[in-house]
Amino acid sequence: METFILVTLVAVAAYALKSREQRRRIALLGSYLGKYQIEKLMESLTEGYLRALGEDDPERREQIWQLLGASETVLCEQFDRFAAEFSRVDEAQTRVSKLGLAIPYGDRLFPAATFDMRRALQIHAQGITQVAQNRLNRPPKSRAYTLSAELFLMQHTCHWFCRSKAVASARMLARHKTTYAQLVESVSPETREAYLTLIGR
Repeated sequence: METFILVTLVAVAAYALKSREQRRRIALLGSYLGKYQIEKLMESLTEGYLRALGEDDPERREQIWQLLGASETVLCEQFDRFAAEFSRVDEAQTRVSKLGLAIPYGDRLFPAATFDMRRALQIHAQGITQVAQNRLNRPPKSRAYTLSAELFLMQHTCHWFCRSKAVASARMLARHKTTYAQLVESVSPETREAYLTLIGR
């Protein structure tokens, strides 16, 4: 009986610590993201891509692509500024545990099993901008697909920072019907290489 009570108390304490740490991370990231309209722009773009891809009239489809181009430019500018501002946060607050599940203060208990969120955001910023500027002359459908993957992987990283990798992957699957492995495979080769190097895979 005493063992059961002890285990229960430890579980409750661990849950309380984990929840407090997650609230801190959410507040930290939100304090920077709240200055921008990144999430709104992402939603507008992904909906726009689907509309353009479903448009039968070539002229109308081209008009939609041009309108989306303006939104992409704004998104790139905002995300670049966000990543630059977040890069000034103290490293002790930006370590992300690579462990699959959230462990209270896992980033401090296992520092070797962490990556720096500031560097992750820089990788995402570079990847989003590179694809949006279409330096490789991808056709519209391919560019939209790759840019969507860049945006969703960035969103996954933000959820990972705030919660855990497992929660981030589950949310991505539920919201976008896309697995984490599919996201990594679908971003640009440059983003994939830098990202996998960062997280140590």
